Amino acid sequence: MKALQYLNKYFRKYKWRLLVGIIITVLSKFLALRIPVIIRNSLNSVENYMRDDYADIDLVRYDLLRNIFFIIGLTLVAGFFTFLMRQTIIVMSRLIEFDLKNEIYAQYQRLSLNFYKNNRTGDLMSRISEDVSKVRMYFGPAIMYSLNMILSFIVGFTQMYSISPKLALYTMIPFPILSVSIFILSKQINKRSTIVQQYLSKLTTYNQEFFSGIHIVKSYAIENDIKEKFNKLADDSKSKNIDLYKVQALFFPLMILLIGISNIIVLYIGGKLY
Repeated sequence: MKALQYLNKYFRKYKWRLLVGIIITVLSKFLALRIPVIIRNSLNSVENYMRDDYADIDLVRYDLLRNIFFIIGLTLVAGFFTFLMRQTIIVMSRLIEFDLKNEIYAQYQRLSLNFYKNNRTGDLMSRISEDVSKVRMYFGPAIMYSLNMILSFIVGFTQMYSISPKLALYTMIPFPILSVSIFILSKQINKRSTIVQQYLSKLTTYNQEFFSGIHIVKSYAIENDIKEKFNKLADDSKSKNIDLYKVQALFFPLMILLIGISNIIVLYIGGKLY
């Protein structure tokens, strides 16, 4: 994380866009989490009528119709805020990516000829394209999804705890397992992603050197040898990408499984308690 501190200057450059994005994210998540509360109130109105606590059916219909419009309205507003959230935070990350590429390009122009003798052009091209795109994830999706997760946990758990502290604690049982699993998978994803980037750099370097020396290749008629080496390098790169995607494929199913277990616990324990 210390290496990322250098990039924090871009947050200061786009601080107002980031601030607006954070505020919109908070509003969007707050509105989205109000919908389950309205659904609960609707179910309570029907339950009270079935128990004869409400004698007037028109009052129940009015409550249900009003809540339906509230749900539709909140969904539309929350969706609009989500769109604005992406237009602020994600667009900010794109602008930072553009600035970062310009900064790297300017640095490339200042470097000496000796630097380019010791470093391959294809590798430098890969770093200014793919590596910068990976860094962009730190500015955009990482902030947006982390903020969403934190707000969902704080607001959601607070609402659950206010309704039933015991049931709220039961819902937290799978989360330590989820946290450890995500930590382990994240380490594997980072490790394999680094290997994929290295192979991409090798592939880019090989292509750049081949096309720049195409006249020499044709002069010595070594096209077949070049093709075989390229195919081997491409197959190795494909294999490393498959290894990465195998780990990534476990990420969301594991999250859905553990969250589903939490929902089952809520239904089972809630049915026993109430």
